[in-house]
Amino acid sequence: MNAKRVGVVGSGTMGSGIAQAISQSGSSVLLYDINETAVNHAIAKISGQLDRLQEKGKLSKADCLAAKERIRPAISLAELGDCDLVIEAAVERMEIKRDLFRQLDECCRTETILATNTSSFSVTEIGGFTSRAERVAGLHFFNPAPLMPLVEVIRGIKTAEETVRWLYRFVCDLGKSPVICEDTPGFIVNRVARPYYNEALRILGDRVATAEQIDRIMKKAGAFRMGPFELQDLIGIDINFSTTESVHAGFFGDPRFRPHFYQQRMMQAGKLGRKAGGGFYDYDE
Repeated sequence: MNAKRVGVVGSGTMGSGIAQAISQSGSSVLLYDINETAVNHAIAKISGQLDRLQEKGKLSKADCLAAKERIRPAISLAELGDCDLVIEAAVERMEIKRDLFRQLDECCRTETILATNTSSFSVTEIGGFTSRAERVAGLHFFNPAPLMPLVEVIRGIKTAEETVRWLYRFVCDLGKSPVICEDTPGFIVNRVARPYYNEALRILGDRVATAEQIDRIMKKAGAFRMGPFELQDLIGIDINFSTTESVHAGFFGDPRFRPHFYQQRMMQAGKLGRKAGGGFYDYDE
């Protein structure tokens, strides 16, 4: 069941990727960001991605044009009021999500489902910022959103079963593979992934091996498509660190999920990964 109109809040890597995936599935998308220039830049980037898919023969010319026409910028949250679904993909700061969901609750129709793309924050807490907790859920895409098939559909304590089923069908209509999970710290994927990153950071910190060696071993011996340091650079070291902090706090300081200081130092140095031109590896423009 395709939603006729979907709003996406946040035009960064995840927000623009989600908007592209939805537009390719046949739904209209309103992409909002507090910075109008950022929205226009994101839409131009999505257009370029669609053009490349057409050049590779993965998208017909007609489908490419139609997908582009289905994405429009929004300069205010009020423009999302008539959407069937609004997906929040803003930065991982709870105070920002709190303010956004309070505003969305006021300006959207009572029938509108509000979803958060958070990777680790409590969906139950976010739902509590609204008067419609039964229509609030997690919809966690993975980077790059147009390509990665898995989407976590997270049920908060007050989320209605009807909302969960609706989102499950919506994700299926995107051509992706939904998995329903409960509102626990890190959900499924980020909970499983913490040791992958954290133990690699400890090995690096103990000078047992370099980041390149660890990545190479994990790819060759472990059959991972990307090593832990390559993945951190792709996701963003700041985002990865924030998620680790959130999961660690969510499990009340369980040492299994304790963050490593070196990841924090990388973040403090502005070495955030690909988006900053360098992280554990250097990247050309």
